[in-house]
Amino acid sequence: MKPAPTVSAPKVKPGRDIPPIFYFGTINSFGQNAEHERITRAALACAPGTGPGAAGTCFQPGSLRQLAGANGTTGAIGAPDMDETLTEAAHCDGADYLNAAGYPRTRAQATSVLLTCIAHLKGQFNHGVDRAAALVNTAGTVSSSDTDLSSDCTFVLGVAGRGKCNAIEGFGRALHGTQDFYSHSNWADQSDSRSALGINNPPGLARTGAAPFLRMDAAAPSASDIPGDLTTGCFSLNPWGCGKRITHGVLNKDNGIINAATGEATSPTTPRGQVAGNFNAAVQAAIADTRSQWTGFRSTLIARYGTARGERMACAITQDNPVRDCR
Repeated sequence: MKPAPTVSAPKVKPGRDIPPIFYFGTINSFGQNAEHERITRAALACAPGTGPGAAGTCFQPGSLRQLAGANGTTGAIGAPDMDETLTEAAHCDGADYLNAAGYPRTRAQATSVLLTCIAHLKGQFNHGVDRAAALVNTAGTVSSSDTDLSSDCTFVLGVAGRGKCNAIEGFGRALHGTQDFYSHSNWADQSDSRSALGINNPPGLARTGAAPFLRMDAAAPSASDIPGDLTTGCFSLNPWGCGKRITHGVLNKDNGIINAATGEATSPTTPRGQVAGNFNAAVQAAIADTRSQWTGFRSTLIARYGTARGERMACAITQDNPVRDCR
């Protein structure tokens, strides 16, 4: 049996536990390997020899570039690391809790922070659904100007663009946060069995698959939907800003190598990610969640705009030449 959880100050020098800015990686440098891009590609790219079809079930290369990013662009998935870097709700940080005497945050406080994150992400998701209206008019005609991909979309600092770009931005910003949840929380991971449980080794829930309370197309969750021992990490650029709390630096499983075709996740570089296959577990949960969120986005388009128009919108988002292919 493991010793009971304890709360004590982390044994690190000031400044040692300042977390990296970019979370699950967005770029291919500074220890990152474009993890967000690769998770998104593994989840949503059309398999070789297949296409999105009229229902928009997967993304063609040019459209996926706008969502997932590629060399030279972070895509919509990377936008929160550019202009919402320190926005706690954009990354599901700060919902930390440990069931131990003296822990400075209550379960209710942690749950409230997580529910705020989910509400923020649902707002982004719904923004994407709203903006999709420009893609297909009420007569069912696909807009050539709003679906043109002759140049990359701009996703940062609130710059409005073509309808397809705007729809993808809302969906991508929501995905960024839901993917971060699996890296930043103990939902899918395990604690280190070699060490006592505590703020430097919080318990893991070892759950598989997508978290049901993160469904963007569902009703907002309530506090009772959140597991009692769920935690994310405290994020602060102040070296003393997370005193006696579970930190992002302790809990994150942000970095490693992900095969963008298969989703295989190897070579983790963070301490928690190196424990018990935790990096791969977080990545697989994020891939499952990403697929589920796209299914939910498509369903929401249909619920909002009707079957024919909603399906054509999903087609227009995923096809590289929707004027020709979405009829």
